[in-house]
Amino acid sequence: MIVSDAWRPQVNGVVRTLETISGELRAMGHTVDVVGPDRFTTLPCPTYPDIRLSLFPRRRLNRIIETFAPDALHIATEGPLGLAARGWARKRGCAFTTAFHTRFPEYVQARTGLPTGMFYSFLRWFHGSGQGMMVATQSLREELADRGFKYVRTWSRGVDLDLFQPSAPEVWSLPRPIFTYVGRVAVEKNIGAFLDLDLPGSKVVVGGGPQLNELKRAYPKAHFTGPRYGAALASAYAGSDVFVFPSLTDTFGLVILEALACGTPVAAYDVTGPKDVLAEATGRVGAVDQDLRTAAMRALEADRDACRAHAERFSWRACAETFLSHLVPLGGH
Repeated sequence: MIVSDAWRPQVNGVVRTLETISGELRAMGHTVDVVGPDRFTTLPCPTYPDIRLSLFPRRRLNRIIETFAPDALHIATEGPLGLAARGWARKRGCAFTTAFHTRFPEYVQARTGLPTGMFYSFLRWFHGSGQGMMVATQSLREELADRGFKYVRTWSRGVDLDLFQPSAPEVWSLPRPIFTYVGRVAVEKNIGAFLDLDLPGSKVVVGGGPQLNELKRAYPKAHFTGPRYGAALASAYAGSDVFVFPSLTDTFGLVILEALACGTPVAAYDVTGPKDVLAEATGRVGAVDQDLRTAAMRALEADRDACRAHAERFSWRACAETFLSHLVPLGGH
């Protein structure tokens, strides 16, 4: 059983990861149940109404877990459902695993200005009672170990290589080169850093979120498409010259793999996530730099065939197998 505060109809990397590995695990013969806010009374998250928070879920969640009777319990998030699942396991002496999907302290700081230290203390408490905390990259594993987190295990990600391909690129009626951002349009994604860059050609933003109208007003020369899905999303990646990933707080960045799979080089800051995904292929498939403009201009020189080849190293089946290997029996043995 996977318990997650992030679940459909939300659209983000956590939901996409859990949906996809659940499908892979079922294809491998496992029975999987993902428990999300859709089964509970919810209220909108302050400052981000698209995210729904479960209201007093403990009693109902306890019944759901006990009826399903899982062999292994994985708690994906640290919200109300995650806290309730942790409480169920602790009370019964059951082992469980967790995941560090989101830099929650930095997200809260971006929205409220509150210091990150107090939230990292909460996260150490939350994850510390589990038998393993999964993180997406080696650099994040090392960072969190330095912050006092225990039992940290690396769990990479995958990409749908059938959907995301270099074929059928969008033919933008915009001046070239096309620099594109894809993802949630929210303050923690640091999209303003991309839109502020002095770049040739055009800037495109694909996605929706609470900051969309604000950015449209502030950057009238940028092209905002709104959210795209499926083949239309793949076409947007494939028709771009560079995918720009301005986030400083993402733990991985699935969109990086999607862009690469479409043959589009990536420009990003030299931070956890991008530097891990691009790793030894930096230069051939894009660029990371403390100066985002420098990275964007260098990425124009990348090899689009090499981008696709690099993405092909990341499969969802391998991701699911790694996840499975990190799970622990409910009894802890």
